[in-house]
Amino acid sequence: MLVALSSDQEALRSTTARFLDDRMPVATIRGLRDNAAGFTEEYWSQAAQLGWTAMLVSEDHGGGTVSGSPLTDLSLIGYEIGLRAAPGPFVPVNVVAETLSAEGSAAQLEVLEQLMSGTATAAWAYAEPAPHDALGTVQTTIRVDGDDLVIDGVKRPVENAGHATHLLVTGRTGEDLSQVLVPAGAEGMTIEELTSADLTRRFATVRLDGVRVPREAAVGEIGGAAQRVTRQLHVALALHDAETVGAINRAFELTLGWTADRYSFGRPIASYQEIKHRMADQVTWREAAHAITDAAIVALDAGAPDAAELIHAATAFVGEYGGEMLQDCVQIHGGIGVTFEHDLHLFLRRVTVNRATYGTPAEHYRMVGKLASRAVA
Repeated sequence: MLVALSSDQEALRSTTARFLDDRMPVATIRGLRDNAAGFTEEYWSQAAQLGWTAMLVSEDHGGGTVSGSPLTDLSLIGYEIGLRAAPGPFVPVNVVAETLSAEGSAAQLEVLEQLMSGTATAAWAYAEPAPHDALGTVQTTIRVDGDDLVIDGVKRPVENAGHATHLLVTGRTGEDLSQVLVPAGAEGMTIEELTSADLTRRFATVRLDGVRVPREAAVGEIGGAAQRVTRQLHVALALHDAETVGAINRAFELTLGWTADRYSFGRPIASYQEIKHRMADQVTWREAAHAITDAAIVALDAGAPDAAELIHAATAFVGEYGGEMLQDCVQIHGGIGVTFEHDLHLFLRRVTVNRATYGTPAEHYRMVGKLASRAVA
């Protein structure tokens, strides 16, 4: 995604591209439509061996990155995933892996090792259903009861919840936030699969009715997770944005090729002024999406003071104009653009789901306004 990649970053990007081209051609992705998990264990294990799940993990715990900028490097993988609408619990596993690397106990570090090896996957139970579905709203409770923690609440949508070995649950302890690593199948937890627009992304509703876990299951300090949760959200948004940029780039390429191949009244439709104007708009949106996403991810890696504002701005822009661009691509394709046989819908689905996960564009615009007003004050 960056204008200039280092040789190590280019090697990472090209290796990822070759792996996905070999293991996840379009025909394979279509075949995963009826797969319960949306991906195969073999595929995810091989992806983990390529470092997909270790870049946000410290070297002390077996992780590492190719350039010293872990989120930037990971975004290169996210871009290639989006470019092919490839499957896998890429975002939730990395969010949980980074958190366990930073704050996990000895037992939780064993789970981290499984995540990095690809033998286990995780989910982040963060978002909640209406009327508590506004970005950042957490009503699930995590209360201390002697040597145990008791969790009550509902989380939705939770990516990969039905197939994860562990769920990182974000909840409220009084006025503060806490997080707990809960094994799948814990007593009192029920998981209801949801229907997803994306062919390979699986989401679920997670109900937690008096789920009781040892106090040692807490990740980090009880009541002291607010800053970590903010970091998790920023990472999730960054990786989603990178994926979305890849998806809109592929949709643009498909549409540009179509305008040259599709003839109307004896001439390619690319020669008509209306189509030229619409494609010019798409170029502008695509390049702006690249630029603002890159800027936000680099700022997050550097710990820049405006990083939060930039990532919310990027998510708002990519969500709004990415969705607009994909709809325009469908319209320019005409009838074939709404058929299942054409590849375009794969990228429309990915962009549509990404823009509705972890907040809507409108919510991120509001966040930009709040952060900007605080900076001025």
